[in-house]
Amino acid sequence: MNTTLETRPAAERGIAEHGWLSSRHTFSFAHYDDPQQRGFSDLLVINDDTVAPGAGFGMHPHRDMEIFSYVLEGVLEHKDTMGNGSQIRPGDVQMISAGRGIAHSEFNGSQTAPVKFLQIWIVPAERGTPPGYQQTHFPAEEKRGRLRPIVTPDGAEGSIRIRQDARVHAGLFDGDEAATLPLHGDRHAYVHVARGTITVNGVALAAGDGLKLRHAEAVSLRAGHAAEVLVFDLRAVDTEY
Repeated sequence: MNTTLETRPAAERGIAEHGWLSSRHTFSFAHYDDPQQRGFSDLLVINDDTVAPGAGFGMHPHRDMEIFSYVLEGVLEHKDTMGNGSQIRPGDVQMISAGRGIAHSEFNGSQTAPVKFLQIWIVPAERGTPPGYQQTHFPAEEKRGRLRPIVTPDGAEGSIRIRQDARVHAGLFDGDEAATLPLHGDRHAYVHVARGTITVNGVALAAGDGLKLRHAEAVSLRAGHAAEVLVFDLRAVDTEY
């Protein structure tokens, strides 16, 4: 099959402004519903959240979802009903496998500075599994000029394990730095630009932009300028949840 590319511009994302929270929704979420943007393959949510000092999300439940947080700036404090409590900082990735049920809270750990992070949901392969929690730090030097696996089904290279046939890579690119991620078998891919600018498979993208690649053989990144990028290697399915 031929690869098709579809840009998801940052300016067209859903908007939520709550005073303490400023959020941009790549896909349909809460009160934002776009029939054309109800996830991509098993990737259901990318929320670009900025939380005011001292504010946050109170204790609330989830089930049957793989939820991970990727902090860009500041400190995110987490507590859950499994007894976990942690601070999540830039370079950290935290994963909750909600399984048959878990509740958690997320607050800005600073009283003076905002926290900016991506909250990402991926639908699991199985429902009703025991809940789980993981957190790992991935130093900037491991992502510089390459795509470092941060979430995989098998925990490759010390990555966080996910209960789905999905892989997430993170990379930092500037100047002449470039990378190509081969995709094995018939796959979809999604690229999210967390900050900066970069060219992906010939498409110029800026902060907040995304790119959907259907039936892709590889994802190629070049011409980055202060870019931080997440690349999702996903099943070649188009499923609405």
